[in-house]
Amino acid sequence: MAVAVTKLILLGLAAAVAWKLYQWWRAPRDAPVRCVALSLLTAVLSYPLAMPGGTSGVDTVAGHGTAKLLQNVLLLLTVYFLMCFYLYSADGPSARRRARREAVVVALVTVAITVAAVSAPREVFAGSFSTADMTIAQIAFFYAGAGLYLMYALGVAGRWTRQYARMSRRPHATGLWMAATGLTAMAVACAVRAVIVTVRWSGRSVPQPLMATVALGLVVSILLFVAGVTYSGARARTTAVRLWLRRRRDHRRLVPLWQLLSEAYPENVLPPGSTALWDRWRAHGVHRRYHRRIVECRDGLVDISPYLVEESEDTDVLDLPPAVLAERLRQAVGKIGSDALAPRPAVPLAMPAQDDREADVRQLIAVSDALRLPA
Repeated sequence: MAVAVTKLILLGLAAAVAWKLYQWWRAPRDAPVRCVALSLLTAVLSYPLAMPGGTSGVDTVAGHGTAKLLQNVLLLLTVYFLMCFYLYSADGPSARRRARREAVVVALVTVAITVAAVSAPREVFAGSFSTADMTIAQIAFFYAGAGLYLMYALGVAGRWTRQYARMSRRPHATGLWMAATGLTAMAVACAVRAVIVTVRWSGRSVPQPLMATVALGLVVSILLFVAGVTYSGARARTTAVRLWLRRRRDHRRLVPLWQLLSEAYPENVLPPGSTALWDRWRAHGVHRRYHRRIVECRDGLVDISPYLVEESEDTDVLDLPPAVLAERLRQAVGKIGSDALAPRPAVPLAMPAQDDREADVRQLIAVSDALRLPA
């Protein structure tokens, strides 16, 4: 169970880091994006150090306790960069000065816990939070110092996140509320851990189920925070993928109508924007071909409309259902180029009742689907 949860956390963090690093690459001067990317990156780097394999590997190379110290320093940097995100997002004149002051604070805490870790006997600086000997002053100070700073930074970040969530609209507000809840829960968990350190430092014991519950709450709150940070971006990407898939499908469904009209009026076929193979899969290329096919179909329908009804017929081509219109289109193709003049002026065909692009495309697809059926 613990291994599965750890893998889930790493997977979520890795996806979030990849997305934020991409955004940072697109906007290298954007300080808030840079801070979020660095916050998530340091969080990801801290997790392997907490695993048994990563801990033993680092400790073997750099000395016992190094992995634990590096992990906690990375966590301090994680919450520091998170605070900087809000400072730079406020875009106030004092944001840079406040970020520098916070950098001094995190540097002092880092130096303090490093001194505590180095001065502690190596044989006692072992195990996890639940098994460490808190009666040793350096060990208790190490965990309490890091935990109190994490509580402070996470609490401040959670308060700012709630403020932004109140001012935002969905879907951004949903993600912000999730992140705020996760941050607040992490701050509460750090506060409880600080109390546990104090109790154990005094020589008293803490029930193991309580420490396990706090650890589980911390894991859940981290997952909730990561989900909140990535929610709006993931939702936007999901919407974009759904639109990409739908337009590829509609582009293929328009093939029968487009082929019929492009063979009759090849001059209506617009030149392709790109002949590169990957352009068929890129979002920009898919959307461009989709809109181009709609324009080509519409132009072809206007050109062929005079040939759909004989002069003696009392039929309004604007009211023809898709199946009847498809059959008349097949018949009209044979009349194009004849010496007889077109009996009627050109008119738009297959027009939707609603005046919007989606309804227009649905009408064209209905005619194209009818053309797929045998005559």
